[in-house]
Amino acid sequence: MKGITLLALSIFSTAFLSFTPINKKYIVIDAGHGGNDFGATHGEIREKNISLSVAKEIQKINESQDKYEIILTRDSDSYPTLSERTAQINKLNPEMVISLHVNTSPEKERSDNGFEIYTQNSDVSKELAGKIYKKFNARKISESNLHILRETKAPAVLVELGFINNSENRNYITSEKGQKEIAQKFVEIINEY
Repeated sequence: MKGITLLALSIFSTAFLSFTPINKKYIVIDAGHGGNDFGATHGEIREKNISLSVAKEIQKINESQDKYEIILTRDSDSYPTLSERTAQINKLNPEMVISLHVNTSPEKERSDNGFEIYTQNSDVSKELAGKIYKKFNARKISESNLHILRETKAPAVLVELGFINNSENRNYITSEKGQKEIAQKFVEIINEY
């Protein structure tokens, strides 16, 4: 009887101690546009594809991290509406939201280049924007009333990854090397959070 009790206690202890409570923390990466909404374009190059590729790369690189689980608002060429995106985000209650986009200038080949970051009117959003600004040597940060920023309850930023009509930016953000470097930097920022 004593042996059975010890065995049962041992099995219970092993099962109990190996149980780790699920306390997942989420980061949402919003790949801008999608489906029939191409976003900014340059010939056959479309913003929706660039933002999705970078979002997937962030998720892939982050898989080896334990701190956060990366959730994408879209993982294919679909178009969840802005309201659907923010409803999904608010339901998850993530630690932060990064919405990825690509900029364009009014003229054909302008000299505008680099990252631009838009924030909510919150200290946490502005702090996150500051980290992105430094990591990417961005050209500006400004507060904005864009839907994804206004309707998201979690700290959120919208990041323009460069200008599609600037050949240097375009070549970098459409290259596999450029997308991996951008994604790696975002993962570093996320895991410093």
